[in-house]
Amino acid sequence: MPRLDLSADVVALTRQLVDIESVSHHEQEIADAVEAALRTLPHLTVTRRGHTIVARTDLGLGGRVVIAGHLDTVPLNDNLPARLEDGILHGLGTCDMKGGDAVMLKLAADVTEPNRDLTFIFYEAEEVDSVHNGLRKLTESDPDLLEADFAILMEPSNAAVEAGCQGTMRVDVRTTGERAHSARSWKGVNAIHLAAPVLARLNDYVARQPEIDGLTYHEGLNATGIRGGVAGNVVPDECVVEVNFRFAPDRSEADAEAFVRDFFQGYDVTVTDLAAGALPGLDRPAAQAFVEAVGGGVAPKFGWTDVAQFTKLGVPAVNFGPGDPMFAHKQDEHVPVEHVERCERILKEWLS
Repeated sequence: MPRLDLSADVVALTRQLVDIESVSHHEQEIADAVEAALRTLPHLTVTRRGHTIVARTDLGLGGRVVIAGHLDTVPLNDNLPARLEDGILHGLGTCDMKGGDAVMLKLAADVTEPNRDLTFIFYEAEEVDSVHNGLRKLTESDPDLLEADFAILMEPSNAAVEAGCQGTMRVDVRTTGERAHSARSWKGVNAIHLAAPVLARLNDYVARQPEIDGLTYHEGLNATGIRGGVAGNVVPDECVVEVNFRFAPDRSEADAEAFVRDFFQGYDVTVTDLAAGALPGLDRPAAQAFVEAVGGGVAPKFGWTDVAQFTKLGVPAVNFGPGDPMFAHKQDEHVPVEHVERCERILKEWLS
């Protein structure tokens, strides 16, 4: 089992984490290393559920902050081991999100007398279907471990605060025709051709941009795939357009589904995935205090993140982590050293 050196600086610790391969569903090695490192810290109580590790203080300070980050990565793309060049750490997971995990480990090791109780959650399977998500599982098995006044998700956000998140929904829009030999195509009905109006509707879609807590979100409705065809000499009888709807957090899951079904009225629509967004919660005192500590700037989170898990539990949460999310999942994934150091510095000052 690799050993994590919690006395190392946060950049070196990031590199140690990156070099432990942890593609989704293969997090045991990194979870074992994180658990072993945390169990050396006498001020923390450590709990493990699967490959999700929770470490908590219990000082009776009257307030609690959860800081969370996932341990898994997307599959390798010839981008391991990590390498450091000109103040940039390159490699799989540097941005999404082992830089954030390293910050959490340093806080866990160094902030032994915090000004509020702390809960650190290192969880599995964020990069795959939500049924496997370690944080979601924890909300069901041990919701008491997530109780807090405020939560910070260390997702990459350019070392600045991104509030809330948009919801995401995937649907299949299906057209149905009639098979025929392509030499006698007039004897059938081509289902792929029938999908043209579906694409036309999507092309004419105008995105809604609501303002929530002073932040402007931007919805999106896009075809992300299309399936159809039987053989090179057969007129197909079915075509499916895969559509992704990214909806602002002022819509509920039911509202989002109603909108999509109305948008594709007249077509067979099947929901294949749905996750609610999270309101910014910037009106909550804990969130306001953290934003002030970071410097006051806040941006909306357009993608979906696990802040939504905390919102369901009534815990206000923000995204705050090192790295530019535009480089997450890319072959040239990287994180600026300055981002990792900045997040560590700000959080240590705020919690001390």
